[in-house]
Amino acid sequence: MTQLLDKNLFSAFDKIRNIKHGLPSAAYTDIDFYEHEAKLLFAKSWTFVGFAHDLPDIGDVKPVEVGGQPLLLVRSSKNIIRAFHNVCRHRNLKLVDKAHNCKNLITCPYHKWSYNLDGELRAAPFFGGRKTELPQDFNFEDHGLIEVSCKLFHDWLFVNLNADASSFETFLSPLKKQLAGFDLNDFIMVANIEFDEIKTNWKLLMENFIEPYHVQFVHKTTTNQPLVDHYLISDGHCLGSAVDLSAEQQDKAEEGTLSVSSRYLTLFPNFVLGVYYPDQLGVHLNQPVSAGITRQRRVIYQHKDADQSSVAVENIRNLWKSVHKEDHEICERLQQGRHSEVSEQGGFLSPHWESGVRQFQQLVADSMRTALSTN
Repeated sequence: MTQLLDKNLFSAFDKIRNIKHGLPSAAYTDIDFYEHEAKLLFAKSWTFVGFAHDLPDIGDVKPVEVGGQPLLLVRSSKNIIRAFHNVCRHRNLKLVDKAHNCKNLITCPYHKWSYNLDGELRAAPFFGGRKTELPQDFNFEDHGLIEVSCKLFHDWLFVNLNADASSFETFLSPLKKQLAGFDLNDFIMVANIEFDEIKTNWKLLMENFIEPYHVQFVHKTTTNQPLVDHYLISDGHCLGSAVDLSAEQQDKAEEGTLSVSSRYLTLFPNFVLGVYYPDQLGVHLNQPVSAGITRQRRVIYQHKDADQSSVAVENIRNLWKSVHKEDHEICERLQQGRHSEVSEQGGFLSPHWESGVRQFQQLVADSMRTALSTN
């Protein structure tokens, strides 16, 4: 990491007033901030890293990155997805560079050290001189892959690099409250949308999803969810909004638009879940690439009894492509605006519609305060 952040970074953000500033522009553009964020925020949180359906078979492996750390996901011999640091214990080479099925062994291409699907070292050829010879005091059991805590909720995988982290159940609790009476087991994956790199900071995508203020303006041709019918959801690190539409409102909506009662839910830092009643879910995976670039993926789930014909699924895909295109264009312009000296103090937030954004930003700021310079 580079030098410590300016101790006055959050001075405008911390002012006690009714109409509050947002995060300073450096939080979205500064490389130093981004590097500290990896270590102090992502490496200490339950971070969303992917989907279990990407690893359907025993032996499937996939590389991911969290907090600047290369990790690997593997479906183990017990048919459980586990996470390990993605480095060989010998010379620390990155073991897995693309998703594939490794059969029974994860093998380093450099010197052929091999690990089983549970991370245990099984071969270190010629390490002691001859093919199977080992140096004195060298034991396989002491040199397995280093495991990282990995948990599954429905189809969604989370990892935590922090050994002192709160329990996963504590982390999930506020989200489960919002999903009470909603059986996730009735939903199956029907579509996947991969987006190109979006030229925006990951936080702007999260903030955009949390607040409903923009919906009637940015999505006026793709949604029929009046702003006045929305309300905010705020429960610790679970933030978002919801809208409940009457049957009459839904019947009057233009065909091909999003016009159903919905819940827009997030778990800090990067989990995004949209619930579209009665038969659809959408989950976003936002992966920071740099301070100004994010990769995004959306996976769509339909109720098992809903229309899953190719035509119906393609219509859903097209709707969400349009919605995301609108959001991405706005978020890229938000990122561009953060390079202006006018944005140094972070603009202002609506005390009514953007209080969830403010709470999200507060969680970011509180995670970063230990990096502030005391000089």
